[in-house]
Amino acid sequence: MSLVECVPNFSEGRDQSTIDAIRDAIASVDGIVVLDVSSDPSHNRTVVTFVAPVERAAEAAFRGIKVASERIDLTKHSGEHPRIGATDVCPFIPLEGASMEDCVVLARTLGERVGKELGIPVYLYERAATRPDRTNLADIRRGEFELARTEIGTNPNRVPDFGPNKIHPTAGATVIGARPFLVAYNVYLGGKENLQVAKNVAKAVRGSSGGLKGVKGLGMEVDGQAQVSMNLVDLDATPLHRAYEMVKMEAEAQGVTPTWSEIVGLVPERALFEAAARHLRWRDYKPDFVLERKVRAAISGGESLSGFIGDVASSAPVPGGGSVSALVGSLAAALAQMVAGLTVGRKKYAAVEDEMKELGLRANALVRRLHALKDEDAAAYALVSNAYKLPKDTPEQDSARTVAIQAALMKAAEVPLETARWCAEVAELAAICATKGNTNAASDAGVAALLAEAAAKGAAYNVRINVVGMPDKAAGAPMAEEAKRLVAAASSAATRATTAVEAQL
Repeated sequence: MSLVECVPNFSEGRDQSTIDAIRDAIASVDGIVVLDVSSDPSHNRTVVTFVAPVERAAEAAFRGIKVASERIDLTKHSGEHPRIGATDVCPFIPLEGASMEDCVVLARTLGERVGKELGIPVYLYERAATRPDRTNLADIRRGEFELARTEIGTNPNRVPDFGPNKIHPTAGATVIGARPFLVAYNVYLGGKENLQVAKNVAKAVRGSSGGLKGVKGLGMEVDGQAQVSMNLVDLDATPLHRAYEMVKMEAEAQGVTPTWSEIVGLVPERALFEAAARHLRWRDYKPDFVLERKVRAAISGGESLSGFIGDVASSAPVPGGGSVSALVGSLAAALAQMVAGLTVGRKKYAAVEDEMKELGLRANALVRRLHALKDEDAAAYALVSNAYKLPKDTPEQDSARTVAIQAALMKAAEVPLETARWCAEVAELAAICATKGNTNAASDAGVAALLAEAAAKGAAYNVRINVVGMPDKAAGAPMAEEAKRLVAAASSAATRATTAVEAQL
């Protein structure tokens, strides 16, 4: 299962009934696990952290945004934290089995739906940004809700990525994106009389002012205390302990000592382990020294590639050729995505930058769909097997059995037909990569095209064998014909790809 984390920030930290309603809306989607709800009355803000399968994350986030738009009125809102909307920001973060591309697709899907269905202007940020000047959340949110009310609809630079070109009267605007894991970390510097020190320290540590890479910081007063509020957006560049040490050094240079610190939301365990190892001066620290990590690795479930291969090699009829074709198609799409990724960002290929970005996103979607078809193919075979087991002792039973067999075989043909359809598209993407992509990865594009062609042919075999077994073969004939056309298309694309590859060799 591919998982993502979503951390929507809502502009309400005081009304518990509203906070509960938002949390319950998110949790109402099957498969969603709400890990944390952190509310701050001074900031008047709530951060919800939930984990979801890739396929359900956008729905859960949408339900929370919808409730927030109905219950939060920004014209009556005040708090320490900057905000532009009732749902101020909603980032997706890849976890195990998911990629940043998955999260970009989720951000775009959710943004389009929020704009259309809720009438809220949506801006895409971080890795999902469509413009360089919208990568940074602070740039989008500058001036907050109050300035956005006058600029959206009048300033050409404030035209949203999705939704109407006007502010929602009470829910404002929403910023949705995809980013790496972020840690919200606050360090307190004593009483409010040290507020200016907190502001000075925040300026010294934040990356945009020449401080620590991947650190965003503000100095503010919270509950009568001076706070350095930080977002650590790249823990590899700036780990937790380094951020604290920098704050401590800068504050003490101005005669102030930190009093305590806090994490808002959740933090990866490795950040805490690294901080502990640093404090202990543990020279040879490795994550594998942690007992619980060893235990989790020993008992973790999930099907491995070697396990799938073992199942294919067994005498059981499933998984069979249809599942294998889908898996091979998924691997082909993954290779196409890789070549696109190796092309993006290279000056030599600036002319195809946008095309390759879109190709990479499409290839990523095909990776996921074809991988899902691997399991759907096996499930479809079970329907056929059950249909053949139905009784046929009476004319009525025999007739019902025939109808069930026909329906099951139609379904069993539809799944590999879809596999062939997507594999033909993967072959086309691979051909584009081979002709326009990074020439250093031309062989990878060629492999992708060959795999996609083979997968399309294998899927087509499964379509045709199911049609042969149908009591009403005429009903399945169009599916067999479409499968043949898809194989021809995949083969044509593979030929163009391999011709381009050969030219590079």
